Amino acid sequence: MTSTPVNEEPSSAEDSGPGTETAGKPDRTAVVIAAVLILVCGGLVGYGLLGSDDKPAAKPVPTAEVTYEVQGKGTVEISYQARSEDGAATVESDVELPWKKTVRVPLGKDPSVGIVLDEKGGEASCTLAIRGEHVQRATAFGEFGRATCTGALPAPTPAATD
Repeated sequence: MTSTPVNEEPSSAEDSGPGTETAGKPDRTAVVIAAVLILVCGGLVGYGLLGSDDKPAAKPVPTAEVTYEVQGKGTVEISYQARSEDGAATVESDVELPWKKTVRVPLGKDPSVGIVLDEKGGEASCTLAIRGEHVQRATAFGEFGRATCTGALPAPTPAATD
């Protein structure tokens, strides 16, 4: 008759895998791997490589200084081009004359100033200067009279690529 010990379990290769104790010491490989992965992921997030929706900052658009001036008496509506990349005009209503404004206009956009007299009519003139140089003058007369001054700015030169 052969006797087998009752309390012994058969030995297998699974008993010596990661996370088990070897000679009374815990296996730290899994802890070290997890710590390294956390550090790597944290570094990637810190540098914005994972899931970053931020767009690179747009380069500033080159501009030129433009001065608009309206002379006369009374009240007018004035529309003028300023630093708007889409070309939209700025409109000021019920402006008491005289009026003067210096703005920056993107290169490639044509600066312009338009005036409309009110129902009382009268006379008003607009002038346009680019970089301090007079470009144009126009005069509006009478009830709801209109005048427009325009100029031209060269298109920006393309930046050299490396």
